Amino acid sequence: MIKEGMELIDAHFKNEGISRRDAMKIFGVGGTATLMASGATSEVRASSATGKIVIVGGGLAGMSTAARFSNSLDNPDITVIEPGDLATSYQPGQTLVGGGIWEKEALMYKTEDFVPDGTTIIKEKAVEFDPENNTVKTSGGKTIKYDYLVVAAGLKLAFNKIEGLEISETITSTGDHTPVSKVIGKNGLASIYFQQGSEDTWKEMQKFIAEAKSGKKVKGIFTHPNTPIKCGGAPKKIMYLTDARLREAGARDNAELMFYPNGSKMFGVKEYHNAIEKQFGERNMKWNYRHNLIAVDPKGKTATFNRHWKQKGAWDEDLEEYGIELKSKEITVPYDFMHITPPMVAAEEIASSPIGSMKGWVPVDKETLQHVKFKNVFALGDIAGIPMGKTGGSARKQYKVVVDNVITMMEGGDINNNHKYAGYTVCPLVTSIGTVMLAEFNWTKKPTPMVPLDPTQERWIWWLLKVYLLKPMTQYGMLSGRA
Repeated sequence: MIKEGMELIDAHFKNEGISRRDAMKIFGVGGTATLMASGATSEVRASSATGKIVIVGGGLAGMSTAARFSNSLDNPDITVIEPGDLATSYQPGQTLVGGGIWEKEALMYKTEDFVPDGTTIIKEKAVEFDPENNTVKTSGGKTIKYDYLVVAAGLKLAFNKIEGLEISETITSTGDHTPVSKVIGKNGLASIYFQQGSEDTWKEMQKFIAEAKSGKKVKGIFTHPNTPIKCGGAPKKIMYLTDARLREAGARDNAELMFYPNGSKMFGVKEYHNAIEKQFGERNMKWNYRHNLIAVDPKGKTATFNRHWKQKGAWDEDLEEYGIELKSKEITVPYDFMHITPPMVAAEEIASSPIGSMKGWVPVDKETLQHVKFKNVFALGDIAGIPMGKTGGSARKQYKVVVDNVITMMEGGDINNNHKYAGYTVCPLVTSIGTVMLAEFNWTKKPTPMVPLDPTQERWIWWLLKVYLLKPMTQYGMLSGRA
């Protein structure tokens, strides 16, 4: 009955449409309250355990964790180290800004508005970690002692790794983007991965569409780097939205759209990979696998990729098999509009510290999210060194596990007997203006839909979820520590 009902709702909205006012009534704060009341929230525990908890990072993952600790402990002693005034801003909405659906201001939340009871904010940066002595040093020279450390510091956008952009610094999604905005957001270059960039993406996209509408044959290219990234679907989402806007303008036939991912698949889950390739084919959106962007000439509007592949090598007499040779070459292609998904890295002060790793990310057990070496250190969100999970939907599952495990340790219990993170990841893949494919999966790398509908299908109802429900659910759910 649930499946049939959802199918009917989806079909009705798709055929009849729905006004913004009606959508806000159904999927606004009232809709969020309904969803939360229906079991999308989890009960918080009441504990008299005590201990000093320090959280590095006051973004969505960090502040939701602080809120849940505040709700769960009778006498919370929580310190959040976060220098950014807008750290809690709604990053998933940057795709919608880049596609001209939202205004940038719709994303911007002030960190100070989401500080839970019993929590002290230190508006500085954590720069040194001494897990042997349970201390963190801040950029202002403070030494903060802890009993338990939670690292939720996010990641850095490394545009500086791309030659030709003349960018020397890494940046975060929110904050000062001046070093990057001098280049990205001009001359057809765009990126939705930082707040100002999302607004500039829409401006550059409109110029691209105007060129196509004038009758000029234009080329748009979209990249995906050779590093882990937050929201792996976003490079495709903005490509889908560019396609939709071109069709809306009646100019699609004059534009070639090409996706250049470093990998050899559209998606790590076979069912979603197949569905995306089919959707690309239907829209005449093209792709070239195994291409990593290494250089850009902004004035000449060319992009240089390292194209890499494997081929059969020499015969190995001992193993009685052929070897595999890795091959690569550089290719340069022109563009009129290019969306860059930059390489992404852990902050240097974390990567090079005792709690970091050779790859930069904080190494933790993928189920308990406990540090592999320091048992009173946990990590979640983008900074966590786990196979999947750099999405807000993943953090929504992770922060409950972290809080439960820390409190269990405070009470002297065994976290191995607790609920564990199952790898749940969700990617609302925007496929047009009005449709979304809701890709949900876990460690099994199989679709794990929470609603009994075919998860490989594009649906209007998931568009309503993406555009109208997820933001208030974040504001009133996750950042309250309850959803």
